[in-house]
Amino acid sequence: MEVTLNFSESPSMDFSLSRFSSFEFKVRAPLRMRQRYSLEVSAFSYQKFVNFALEETQRRTHLIPSPLQEQFSSLTAIDGQTKLQMLSFQAPKIRLLRSLTIEGTEGMQVLDFAVLPEPEFDLPIFCANFFTAANMNIIVLDLNPLYDAINHADYKQKYYGGLMPLAAKYTEPLPWGGKITAESMRFFSPIVIWTKFTSSQFKHDILYSAFMDYYKAWLELMDQAAKDTDDSQIICNLEAQHKYLTWRAEKDPGHKILKKLIGETLAKDLVRSFLFNGVNTLGRKTFLDYFPEYHCEGGIINAKRSIIGKSYETRPWDTQGEFIANNLQ
Repeated sequence: MEVTLNFSESPSMDFSLSRFSSFEFKVRAPLRMRQRYSLEVSAFSYQKFVNFALEETQRRTHLIPSPLQEQFSSLTAIDGQTKLQMLSFQAPKIRLLRSLTIEGTEGMQVLDFAVLPEPEFDLPIFCANFFTAANMNIIVLDLNPLYDAINHADYKQKYYGGLMPLAAKYTEPLPWGGKITAESMRFFSPIVIWTKFTSSQFKHDILYSAFMDYYKAWLELMDQAAKDTDDSQIICNLEAQHKYLTWRAEKDPGHKILKKLIGETLAKDLVRSFLFNGVNTLGRKTFLDYFPEYHCEGGIINAKRSIIGKSYETRPWDTQGEFIANNLQ
């Protein structure tokens, strides 16, 4: 028996959104009724990561397309060959679930996937930034803390205390990828996977396993999250998310790639209105309000990623999630 399922069959998922994303998968039931799933994707594609995340999210909550989907769905790069595909959804507890996948020439692929909570919840922000070009892969996978996990011990324990074994599972197969600036560390958690590796099926399988494990862990946190009713706490959550978005919209290293692919104007709109949606609407503070150390004469933002000029060469957390700052260089 063969049954074909498609997310477009759900009234909450518009067919126009799922048409180009290959959400379809097949379920075969052998004689003993054991189901086998096979995603219809290429030998290696970040699209299957998105498919998995949407399927898992749909199991837990009620996803509906975001209004952003009408404006941001697909683009063709200046070279006429590279394709950019965007998806965006919302749900109870989720302000925005969005993905950007890029498939270019010579094996270039990008995944930028994030889930941002509603401000009534202090949940971490799920973040997957994967870049593949030729034989090199640059990977960041994390549950980015809404509140700096280095200086907020209660927040760290609340969300990461039970997840350190998950981080340990991937420390060896996906080792620390080298220097990260001291300023960036405030937006990473003790379980962050930051790594680089040469392409191989073995490594890509490990990465997919890590993505699935981390995303299911985030969904568990979402399921357990209780809604804040204290207005002052909600305001704090809102500002914390706005600060995060403001940093990412200004300093995210992927911006250079987007400018090269689609030009500065489109890239800026994609970054501020889609990838880091909320930077223009969730608060009034500017980048320099949050990060005055980047101020240059004339009110210009210093283009450097690091003002301190220090970075972490090796993993700055121990196996218990304690921050160890003795490897700052």
